[in-house]
Amino acid sequence: MIPRRVLLVGMMGAGKTTVGRLLGERTGWPYLDNDELVALAAGRTTRAVLDADGALVLRGREAAALDAALSAPPPVIAAVAGGAIEQPEAPARLAAGGFVVWLRAGLATLAARVGSGGDRPWLDADPLPVLTGLYAGRAVLYRSAAALVVDVDRAEPGEIVDRIVARLAGPEEEA
Repeated sequence: MIPRRVLLVGMMGAGKTTVGRLLGERTGWPYLDNDELVALAAGRTTRAVLDADGALVLRGREAAALDAALSAPPPVIAAVAGGAIEQPEAPARLAAGGFVVWLRAGLATLAARVGSGGDRPWLDADPLPVLTGLYAGRAVLYRSAAALVVDVDRAEPGEIVDRIVARLAGPEEEA
């Protein structure tokens, strides 16, 4: 049976938005982006929520975005906030809620992609130490939820989408 909800997880900079949009184009399924859901609900960017209201409020907004993704009528593709995996029961909720794809990237790739952080919450001008700390606590959680792990360091977005689509259409195998 083809899963009807694809949930993309991974660190900021892993390519969830890019891959999610392309996967939506390929499948014809709607794409829900965490940052867009948060901005729609809050009326401002995730960075602005963090700066004005603090981490607890932002995590609450991200939790609401995850709830929206898990309750959206299928078929749907959703990019999940990088830190949402740290919520209690999140790995189990994600795994039960859809086909979870961990877009796994090395720290050097993530740091290069996020640059100086820009509008991304949690980051400052030197993102590598922040990413290193965040990744250390999240990797095992991402792995526990994932039905598929895709290493994205040397892969083009189209190749990543090809791999996800092939897995969705193919027989079950261990990630």
